[in-house]
Amino acid sequence: MRYGMAIDIEACEGCHACSIACKSNNNLPTGVFYHVVTTDGGEYMDTARGTYPDNLYRRYVPMGCQHCVNPSCVEVCPTGASYKREDGIVAIDQDECIGCGTCISACPYDVRTLLETEPAYVVDFPLGDWDAPAHKAHTVEKCTFCANRLERGEVPACMELCPGRARYWGDLDDPNSEISKVIASRQHEQLKPEAGTDPSVYYLK
Repeated sequence: MRYGMAIDIEACEGCHACSIACKSNNNLPTGVFYHVVTTDGGEYMDTARGTYPDNLYRRYVPMGCQHCVNPSCVEVCPTGASYKREDGIVAIDQDECIGCGTCISACPYDVRTLLETEPAYVVDFPLGDWDAPAHKAHTVEKCTFCANRLERGEVPACMELCPGRARYWGDLDDPNSEISKVIASRQHEQLKPEAGTDPSVYYLK
């Protein structure tokens, strides 16, 4: 069993619904996002590069933890707080995390956040899933593939709200899973292959 995700960047509309679903369901503190949608195009979000009318280019690239097969964050963590689960999810034990930031420097995808102070929230009561992970000052956080939701037989929150149905989810070790079939049938890429991390998130072309 190795959980993975495939994202169809041709179908992604750049609506950021995945980012909002993630933030809400995980009750993330102010200023913290596990998942963002970047623009591969112009200098600013939602802008294209090139010249009008024939040479414009823009695409959206949703970004979260890549849950790598060879996670560099795990290799450098001095306490073992960053670790890889048997199902392929790269996780953080906040009781062991000392907030040193070594994993942040090692990650080639810039998807980890250090909570430097006590977390603050827009409202004074928790939002999202009742079993969303707690947030602690002086620890590092990141996407968990919504491990709490997986434990009750659901899918990650970003999967449910995608209006373009641009996401596929499942077991990469099962050749009959939906994600394995779509990866086998479509051209795809993994981000920053030169890093040698072998991400479990695939981008369909």
